[in-house]
Amino acid sequence: MKTLLKILFVIFIVWMCVGIYLVQTAHPKAQIVMGLGIFFLSFLLMPVFIYYRYRDGKYKKYQFNDKKIKEAINQKKI
Repeated sequence: MKTLLKILFVIFIVWMCVGIYLVQTAHPKAQIVMGLGIFFLSFLLMPVFIYYRYRDGKYKKYQFNDKKIKEAINQKKI
């Protein structure tokens, strides 16, 4: 999965560089290339990254639940 993310990221960077070059040269399809690059980033790269990053439940320490809220309130009272 990590290798897939690296490959997708490199593809995105190259794609955006080509898009910027096309915009600078006023190519008629430049806006389409840039739009597809953003589409790629939004709907392919980011969901894969988010799944990879949070699949093992690493996010649980950042979530609030009743126990953590009560502990925080009790620490403030002391």
